[in-house]
Amino acid sequence: MFINCCFVHLIYKEKIILNSEESHPGVFAQRTPDRPSIIIGETGESVSFLELENISNQIAHLLRDLGLRRGDRVAILLENHLLYIPIVWGAFRCGLRVVTIATHLTSDDVDFILEDSNASALFTSSFMKSTLANLNIWGIKKQNRFMLDSCDVDFRPFEEIVNKLPNFPVEDQSEGIEMLYSSGTTGRPKGIMKQLPDGPFGVPAPGYKLIADLYNLDEKTVYLSPAPQYHAAPLLFVMRALRFGATVVIMRKFEAETALSLIQKYKVTHSQWVPTMFIRMLALGDEIKSRYDQSSLKCVIHAAAPCPIEVKLEMIKWWGEIIWEYYGASEGNGLTVIDSKEWLRHRGSVGKAKIGKVRICGDDGEELPRGETGLIYFSDSPKFEYHNDPQKTKDSRNQYGWSTLGDIGYLDSDDYLYLTDRKANTIISGGVNIYPHEIENHLLGHPAVKDVAVIGTPNNEFGEEVKAVVIPIQKFFEKDDLERELIEFCLVKVGKIKSPKSVDFVEELPRQENGKLYKRLLKDRYWKNER
Repeated sequence: MFINCCFVHLIYKEKIILNSEESHPGVFAQRTPDRPSIIIGETGESVSFLELENISNQIAHLLRDLGLRRGDRVAILLENHLLYIPIVWGAFRCGLRVVTIATHLTSDDVDFILEDSNASALFTSSFMKSTLANLNIWGIKKQNRFMLDSCDVDFRPFEEIVNKLPNFPVEDQSEGIEMLYSSGTTGRPKGIMKQLPDGPFGVPAPGYKLIADLYNLDEKTVYLSPAPQYHAAPLLFVMRALRFGATVVIMRKFEAETALSLIQKYKVTHSQWVPTMFIRMLALGDEIKSRYDQSSLKCVIHAAAPCPIEVKLEMIKWWGEIIWEYYGASEGNGLTVIDSKEWLRHRGSVGKAKIGKVRICGDDGEELPRGETGLIYFSDSPKFEYHNDPQKTKDSRNQYGWSTLGDIGYLDSDDYLYLTDRKANTIISGGVNIYPHEIENHLLGHPAVKDVAVIGTPNNEFGEEVKAVVIPIQKFFEKDDLERELIEFCLVKVGKIKSPKSVDFVEELPRQENGKLYKRLLKDRYWKNER
């Protein structure tokens, strides 16, 4: 375990006087210093609130000593490491923008993000050596590169450097913010620039308080994070949970039965998932699911990708009416939320707006009547820009300055939002718009389908035709007529125009840990000779 006496024996010479409105790990370092703040679920390694405060202060001093000032960028390329969040919090308390980089990216994509973000420092670990071997990193000085758990000729040893630094706060603390790069499901990752918080250090912004109030985050919360910390939702929910005194249990990697065992072991009260995780846990079967006590759960949150209605009904049946869903994105331009009771009355909805106001607009940017499908915009909401890409920023706005992420949906008569699909995924066949999400949801209800993606493929007469790409459940795959069976299954429910004209069977789909399907990669296989 990395934490050693250099981190735990240094205590503030004087007790820091805190503002009564402050809520952050430093508050709980004084109130409950020995209580775990972060636990790695599988190994039990942990960092107390006092250790989190000390380490994050040492990292803040390191960054100041390197010359980084408010608004500068620092990059993190780490697995779900025990010190991931302490590094983030250390950078936040310096007023920096924190660029968290996905560990599955190619070296070219990592280099692109480092260069595009203008990162001044990089934190990584020996776990990432295969990626690091092919990086240029020419824009980051060697003295500003740090490796955890090992030493490398091109990096400075993190532990050795940080151990020697003071553990009290830097004098000019201010709130920092994440600078995340979109997942690149429809193209090159885009850096998202949000406004730096301008309030006093340690006082949570209104959006943070909203989340804490909605989900009842407090010192009694034990929050399970089963996803990679570089993603927006896991990172930001972990940071918010810690801001309000929760203990956070982080999984190194999601595995369905392990997740259930950790809920029982740590008496988890809150957690956040993506639909593919629900599907994998449900697939364990009743005998395995019944081994583990889930009664401590009070709030289960999901987002990131559409959840099939039948899957969500099964989860509510299993865990009770404690499941919440939200719709939002890394851009932070709006938020809708729905709890289980509301959802059961508005099945398929992602809720009502809590941040911003939802507007459904046509291609001309004008608002459409209730019930009509169009682009989802948010008005009266936080601003963002796409870094180094003014055209993408401009394209995300309409003539009124409302912003869209390219998703399609509609509002019902009670102002509940329903997602239809992404504009980029829309199939146009013979002039008819076809939304794959509806077809995918229906196919997931077939017992032979484990996962599915519906895309448009070239058709000389109609421009595009509907194709389903299916991961079959193996015991059904022996059937010679499975393709025909799936097509007929769709004809009955979604109609002839929307039904797949063909079905391909594959062993895996390009779906990442955040649950999102990278359809661009899938479509490239079928369109490479057409473009």
